[in-house]
Amino acid sequence: MPDAHALIADAVAAVRGTDVRDAERKLDRLVVGTGAPDGTAVVDAALLDRLAGALARLWPRGWQPVDVARMVTRRLGARPGRLVRDALAAQRRGQAGDVPPWWDEQLDGLAARVWWDDDAGWLARWAAREGEDRITALRDAVEVLALLDGLPPIAMLRPPPGGGGPTVARRATSGRSGSPMLDRVRALLAKAESTTFPAEAEALTGKAQELIARHSLDRAMVEATAERPDLPGGMRLSTDAPYAGAKALLVQEVAAANRCESVWNDDLGFATVLGFAGDLEAVELLYTSLLVQATAAMLRGRTERKRGSSRRTKAYDESFLHAFALRIGERLRAATEEANRQAAEATGPERLLPVLAARSDAVRERMETLFPGVTRARLTIRDADGWHSGTSAADRASLSAGTPPARPLPGRS
Repeated sequence: MPDAHALIADAVAAVRGTDVRDAERKLDRLVVGTGAPDGTAVVDAALLDRLAGALARLWPRGWQPVDVARMVTRRLGARPGRLVRDALAAQRRGQAGDVPPWWDEQLDGLAARVWWDDDAGWLARWAAREGEDRITALRDAVEVLALLDGLPPIAMLRPPPGGGGPTVARRATSGRSGSPMLDRVRALLAKAESTTFPAEAEALTGKAQELIARHSLDRAMVEATAERPDLPGGMRLSTDAPYAGAKALLVQEVAAANRCESVWNDDLGFATVLGFAGDLEAVELLYTSLLVQATAAMLRGRTERKRGSSRRTKAYDESFLHAFALRIGERLRAATEEANRQAAEATGPERLLPVLAARSDAVRERMETLFPGVTRARLTIRDADGWHSGTSAADRASLSAGTPPARPLPGRS
């Protein structure tokens, strides 16, 4: 009788190949199982074991649970994304040694938990929960395995469980933060997302950036005198289609306004942001909110276009979002520079400026270490109407715009 692991290996290899009929034949063999009375249960347990093993091999290659869940959902769909969450829970169950708190925070955020009693019955129960048959469940599991086995190494932002090295903590951004200032920022951004008045949204977002900048300066001064100063960390933000380049540009603009660096990997659908913990949290908060605001403004802008316009919607949308990102970036940087000026007056530039310079140098060094081969890409503006509308949406106080510039954007390493 065939071995369960051999059957799975054959199916994964066939799915990764180009022969569709061969892949279906290998999946059919998995449906039959090993031929023993409990052959299908043995296959199901072996599948979960293989999934957990594939995940464990990704952690030393830079991947984190949220990255894997996002990638599986992006490439294969929502249902395989839910399947890999179960695999993440199974892999966590078998992890030995110390596991950093941020790791379990990610799993909690994904709702990855062991809800089944027996690994041999897991796949059948998962299929029933999904309302699918066994063939579909097996296909999902094998496709997830094939994807996990083919993922490339990415930058190691934080040591995985058992990886050793310094751990850079970053507070989870869901719910209340424990910081009254950041809770005020969340409240301001929530109002900015809900208002239908662009000028009000811009004012609220500008106020949020002002508070963030002041908070960042206060933290920088405190950490400069700490016995064990903070170290630059990193996070990844999704830049999935549509308009992935525009989303990456928005990440870059928000990151630059908050003393962070960003690198976009178009193939994998995310931008990596490097910076200090408080600044990273600010970037994630602002990017998430501004993406909502930009999308809403873009949809409103479509309705304002002249009837009978021959311009394509895609070109308009991309140009709109590019212009929105660039103008918002200018406004955010202006708020940060004003906060810097006020802080320098209060504390003395001889105290503040060396601290900021040292932190910028540390972030840049971290970027050069993780992304030594980074290149730059250019985003092209193809619709002047979209450009003007996006600029206006980002800053109603300045309605004139010249020829849209070609904007360099850090690309993948």
